[in-house]
Amino acid sequence: MKNKISDLRNHLFETLERLKDPDLDLEKEIHRAKAIKEVGSVIIESAKVEVDFINAVGGKGTGFIPDDKLLND
Repeated sequence: MKNKISDLRNHLFETLERLKDPDLDLEKEIHRAKAIKEVGSVIIESAKVEVDFINAVGGKGTGFIPDDKLLND
């Protein structure tokens, strides 16, 4: 899988860093950051559903979350 949870985390931190740049249009950046947050939230929610499904019925995930992190002991 190309995109992993670590990639999402990196994008979110990049967005946070951009918000600290005093030379950017803050209103525009806040709008962009909210959009990124909303998309990130949907991705996280879908990953939670995937983990719940795998924990319930078994199987292998998509690779978004490393397989060794999926099962609850």
